[in-house]
Amino acid sequence: MPKELESGSHESPDDSSSTAQTLELLCHLDNTAHGNMACVVWEPMGDGKKIISLADNHILLWDLQESSSQAVLASSASLEGKGQLKFTSGRWSPHHNCTQVATANDTTLRGWDTRSMSQIYCIENAHGQLVRDLDFNPNKQYYLASCGDDCKVKFWDTRNVTEPVKTLEEHSHWVWNVRYNHSHDQLVLTGSSDSRVILSNMVSISSEPFGHLVDDDDISDQEDHRSEEKSKEPLQDNVIATYEEHEDSVYAVDWSSADPWLFASLSYDGRLVINRVPRALKYHILL
Repeated sequence: MPKELESGSHESPDDSSSTAQTLELLCHLDNTAHGNMACVVWEPMGDGKKIISLADNHILLWDLQESSSQAVLASSASLEGKGQLKFTSGRWSPHHNCTQVATANDTTLRGWDTRSMSQIYCIENAHGQLVRDLDFNPNKQYYLASCGDDCKVKFWDTRNVTEPVKTLEEHSHWVWNVRYNHSHDQLVLTGSSDSRVILSNMVSISSEPFGHLVDDDDISDQEDHRSEEKSKEPLQDNVIATYEEHEDSVYAVDWSSADPWLFASLSYDGRLVINRVPRALKYHILL
């Protein structure tokens, strides 16, 4: 990024007096041999030198070389089966030392080990129609969310893929996006072709299904202990809020990387809408 446009600069990017800036090309992925690229994903941890790209039926692991402007293809794997198999989306897991990637093609979810580029799990018919997006729970290493054209959002435990752990059916058309909150994994955001953004509280399958637990050392007498035991029941999952500011399909939703209570949605109506988690819920989670 040009220095004038980096965070902290007060110069407006649309200032008529400022000269047009060009981005510096750091690296090029030569993808001509593999077809159309559907998705490019940075390694979530580490030094930012590895990238996964999905092109038609190929999953490609690239190594970015500092000395060269050309990325080196480190390893690859291909989808095998009948018909023209094509990837639609993929996510790099932040767990397992960043050695796992999940991909979607047609109605199937697959897990890959980036060290050997071999398949480690496969969820066939994960959705009744095309799978559009997926995301990993940032706090629970085996949990994965997916969404698709069957209007459903499903939550999976990759150790047992026969059935989803939970299913959300709040949308009335294709679900384009699903995103876990980076800090509070009970908060899940979805965007759909029904023009709505839905914020859900999936607390029963979160890393704190009982709320904040109190240590036994902090409980002074038996009565308090009994009341604490009563509260150790899973909290109920529910829809927190439905946002209907858009007039067309919502094809992208995401959480702010700087503020865990801020999120944005992007629609074919040409508008970017930014919203906040309701204050009452924010304090309920924090206190």
